[in-house]
Amino acid sequence: MIDKQVADCRAAIDGLSSGHTIMVSGFGGAGMPRGLVAAVLELAPKDLTVISNNAGFTTGDISDWLSAGLVRKMICSYPRSSKTFVKLYREGRLELELNPQGTLVERMRAAGVGLGGILNPVSAGTLLGKGKPVHTIDGKDYVLETPLKADFAILRAKRADRMGNLTYNKAARNFGPVMAMAATTVVAEVDEVVENGGIDPEVVVTPGVVVDRVVVGGHA
Repeated sequence: MIDKQVADCRAAIDGLSSGHTIMVSGFGGAGMPRGLVAAVLELAPKDLTVISNNAGFTTGDISDWLSAGLVRKMICSYPRSSKTFVKLYREGRLELELNPQGTLVERMRAAGVGLGGILNPVSAGTLLGKGKPVHTIDGKDYVLETPLKADFAILRAKRADRMGNLTYNKAARNFGPVMAMAATTVVAEVDEVVENGGIDPEVVVTPGVVVDRVVVGGHA
């Protein structure tokens, strides 16, 4: 019988190494996998590229990784939520690839479904589109945005079964389902794990076929 549950958050991130790219779910505090974030901080891999909506806030999130010097580059929509990010960026100690939120999601989705990129009008003629290929379709310019993929994705979900099927708690879903499609190893921190068959297939949001490990964490 398939059983993807692991004992703790440290076991859940086994294989994460320095230089890896890691996706982290969360919209503000909603959907932040805090137990897994803490496990990464304890493991302390270096030179990480982090893909997330923001760069954390103060503590208990990605800001801890920044303070510990684990992150080389942030790919996100709103980095200024973190004072630590602002300080490191101004000092030239951290790289940033800024993406409008919709662009960020679509680039991850492109990786997940095997597309070579997306044609996006959002950044055409702006600094965000500088140096990127531009295609003109029906008289309108579109910038080619390449796929975003990762070595690991760490997600926060409400419930999992032992096969890794996931459900989410309202807005805590945010980018989790898209990230799960775009990473080599996908780990979900959940409130509870039920037996296989314990989740109605009609309410499964992320199918277990794309989830590698699940771990029970604190309630969020």
